[in-house]
Amino acid sequence: MSNTTQLLRFITAGSVDDGKSTLIGRLLFDAKSIFEDQYSAISLTSRKRGMESVDLSLLTDGLQAEREQGITIDVAYRYFATPRRKFIIGDTPGHEQYTRNMVTAASTANLIIILVDARRGVLVQTRRHTYLASLVGIPHIVLAVNKMDLVEYSESRYREICAEYLAFASQLGLHDVKCIPLSALSGDMLVDRGENLLWYQGPTLMEWLENVEIGHDLNTRDFRYPVQWICRPQTGTHHDFRGYMGRIASGEVSVGDPITVLPSGRTSHVLEISTYDGKLDVAHAPQSVAIRLTDEIDISRGDMLVKADNLPGVSTEFCAMLCWLSETPLDRNRKYLVKHTTRTVKCLFKSIDYRIDVNTLERHAGPAVNMNDIVHAVIRVQQPLAYDSYRKNRACGSFIVIDETTNDTVAAGMMD
Repeated sequence: MSNTTQLLRFITAGSVDDGKSTLIGRLLFDAKSIFEDQYSAISLTSRKRGMESVDLSLLTDGLQAEREQGITIDVAYRYFATPRRKFIIGDTPGHEQYTRNMVTAASTANLIIILVDARRGVLVQTRRHTYLASLVGIPHIVLAVNKMDLVEYSESRYREICAEYLAFASQLGLHDVKCIPLSALSGDMLVDRGENLLWYQGPTLMEWLENVEIGHDLNTRDFRYPVQWICRPQTGTHHDFRGYMGRIASGEVSVGDPITVLPSGRTSHVLEISTYDGKLDVAHAPQSVAIRLTDEIDISRGDMLVKADNLPGVSTEFCAMLCWLSETPLDRNRKYLVKHTTRTVKCLFKSIDYRIDVNTLERHAGPAVNMNDIVHAVIRVQQPLAYDSYRKNRACGSFIVIDETTNDTVAAGMMD
């Protein structure tokens, strides 16, 4: 497998007992990605529980509290690879009170698998997770109609569920939705097709994961380069070197490109682009590079390099959708910290416009913001931030809110 093999980050979501952990366990098992000692351990646990077969869901339900209750509380990550792709899987909680964990995992995902129990159909939690997926901008959605073995592999039941879900997804502007019938317990349509769903002519889940197009998920148009560190070696032959180090958040840059430094607005040109492997003529997201400019400009951590003809917004006030993650409610009379790309600044909440009911998508007034609430807010920061809307650029339109007293992350936000 080459170092250039694409990486796909995906998460599973759905209501409690829809089979998310079992699906991931079956994927890992059928893809030959389980070590022998892991399989022996879950086999032993399954026998202690009096189960006739191995409970593959134990591969992801790693916390003791989860094993005792048979549910997923935290986000469990697993890693595996095929000759075509590398994968990072996040198994997210199904209970409503753990919605914040689901939002955290979804923020970096390329794809989400939303499971539906074929017996129960589309539930409130199904709609909730679909709305959250649209909110955080996950580009690709798979509706996995699970437990088809419990409805006698009924094609009519499958199509009924798909029609209801697609109607709801279209209301949210979601169009890249793939529906797949499967049975995580028996393995039908996960890695192997099986013999029970012959009426379904589409790809298996693994075939879709290996082939879904993710090359366009990154923003390749808007060059954004948050500066992490100023490199000035004091020894050797590089004492005159002054490079600005960081990771390209989006877009690409070439030697000679005109550059604007934000928020100061000073301009220059790219003199040199370098990495540990040598110099480059062109660099693109998500490469980590050092950039030298033709002019000496006062640049520090948190500043952003952009192309002179493609500028983001720069402001000390912005609107955003906010998911409150803390058990402590929002206090509008105190200051918090906003961490946006590599810049951290103090902030105040100017207003809370409304709260979203993720079950009905209705908007409700009220200043109270508690854990798992999703609200629209106006935030004022102490120093100007250079940002894009989240819909346009996930990397430069997202931020977190930090309690400066406890240093806890209390919210995740998406800029309008």
